[in-house]
Amino acid sequence: WRVGRGYTRRLEEQGLYTMGDIARCSIGKPTDYYNEDLLYKMVENTREKYPEYTAYDFMGKSSTYREFIKDVDACAKALRQEGIKKGDAVTICLPNVPQAVIMFYAINKIGAVASMVHPLSAENEIMFYLNESKSRIAITLSRFYNKFEAIKGRTQLEKVIVAKIGEALPTVKGFLYKFVGHEPNVEESPWTISWQKFMENSKNCKEDIIEDGKGEDSAAILFSGGTTGTSKGILLTNLNFNALAMQTEAMAQCLEPGDVMLSIMPVFHGFGLGIGIHTMLSAGAKCVLIPQINPKEFPSLFKKQKPNYMAGVPTLFEAILRNKEMDGVDLSCMKGLFSGGDSLSIELKKKMDNFLKEHGATIQVQEGYGTTECVTASCLTPNGHYREGSIGIPFPDTFYKIVTPETNEEVAPNQMGEICITGPTLMKEYINNPKETYQTLRVHDDGKTYLHTGDLGYMDEDGFVYFVQRLKRMIVTSGYNVYPSQVENVIDAHEAVLFSTVIGVKDDYKMQRVKAFIVLKPGFSPSDEIRESIKAHCAKSIAKYALPSEYEFRDNLPKTLVGKVAYRELEKEEEAKATV
Repeated sequence: WRVGRGYTRRLEEQGLYTMGDIARCSIGKPTDYYNEDLLYKMVENTREKYPEYTAYDFMGKSSTYREFIKDVDACAKALRQEGIKKGDAVTICLPNVPQAVIMFYAINKIGAVASMVHPLSAENEIMFYLNESKSRIAITLSRFYNKFEAIKGRTQLEKVIVAKIGEALPTVKGFLYKFVGHEPNVEESPWTISWQKFMENSKNCKEDIIEDGKGEDSAAILFSGGTTGTSKGILLTNLNFNALAMQTEAMAQCLEPGDVMLSIMPVFHGFGLGIGIHTMLSAGAKCVLIPQINPKEFPSLFKKQKPNYMAGVPTLFEAILRNKEMDGVDLSCMKGLFSGGDSLSIELKKKMDNFLKEHGATIQVQEGYGTTECVTASCLTPNGHYREGSIGIPFPDTFYKIVTPETNEEVAPNQMGEICITGPTLMKEYINNPKETYQTLRVHDDGKTYLHTGDLGYMDEDGFVYFVQRLKRMIVTSGYNVYPSQVENVIDAHEAVLFSTVIGVKDDYKMQRVKAFIVLKPGFSPSDEIRESIKAHCAKSIAKYALPSEYEFRDNLPKTLVGKVAYRELEKEEEAKATV
């Protein structure tokens, strides 16, 4: 199914969209229509139209678009005062807090590049991300600062801005949080500066910041395992994010200024940054920033905020269904509930759809599919046109093609193959990795550059896409991708380990959890002491969400005919245990 002018009439005939819906995003080449400005300009345009609308709400403290842009402008001046210029990289290592959103758009205003890092990353991972992006400045919360202190002098980092959640809260809440929020104080030095002092320094910048960026300019780096398991920095442009915002608005069909979005997906994730933040702010909606998912808070969130939209992973929906406090909560306010980040099982979708109906909502869950290499979603179930097992149809101006794996040859409808994508959200490159970029972005006979996703799927005669499985080994836990080879490399580096294998084990809550099988070197015997030593070793180099939940020692591991560890045999063993 290829979205563009050539098939809009067919869409209308099937009742999926009207010509007007599609025409907004399918006139001529993508660059003929999509906003070629900075991301900052998209949101500034919202400020011009709706200055007193609420841009975001954070735990009871809100900011209008007028106030938000004022903070962004001040932050941009503060960055310039620190010597940041166009093309420089600045790392944002924060959850969904106001400082993260303000900093992201301030970086963009001066033409710098925002490198988005998971704050729960291990210190060695953070060091890798900083070196890959060549970041000059980073911002993090005081509770995570110790990781930056541990790698001081081993990167190009010149300064760390230290923020606190309490600073962004209403006065009374902020005062109370100061005592119960466990936010350690970080002593200021030439290498550290508090968020408050950093923002105050904006007054010392006498320069007027002139935005002269273009759509093709680099805007952000998001880190992903790519197709081989080696962490890669995905370089995305202003056009990528702006096109996504306009495509999502067209696909949603009912997004209006003043709507409310529960921005649960994290800002360091394409789903959270691209849709939960930029799409919503570009449309004049209110983002309810949620720094940490706590299912117990959902009843009060829905009652107080009355959200119109929410995007999440299947694990989140499982948690909502289990929360007995959701009984009686009115969800008639909902206009869109989107699932991504992992496959949504048919049974879970049915349960969630019934849950929505029982709570007054007139919508169903819309499943999407995407990759960070295209920011996030590029395919979505059309509202009211669900097909069992399908991830929907491509976004406007996005072309999907199913090819024979390892080739560019397109297969027939309903035939299995590798999913390939092209469109205006397609990344620039993997930074510092031309070989992987070359292998992943390939020019086909139609002259377009396609992303080879490494995912298997097929397309039916009507153009609905179906995801089947990944070509490469990968574990998905709570919506995060975990690449076994990365975890195995860390475990194998321990002095007592001969070799290891990591698999995903079914988990009712996380969908999968990580389990490690370990063979020790001669002279070492399994013990609690060895296990704890390996766990401590892993915690230094593996993100918290990717850490194994279980370490099992074996004398040997099953092998394939060519001598490789037969990890599928281990998976079968665990599946058999689960059925007993």
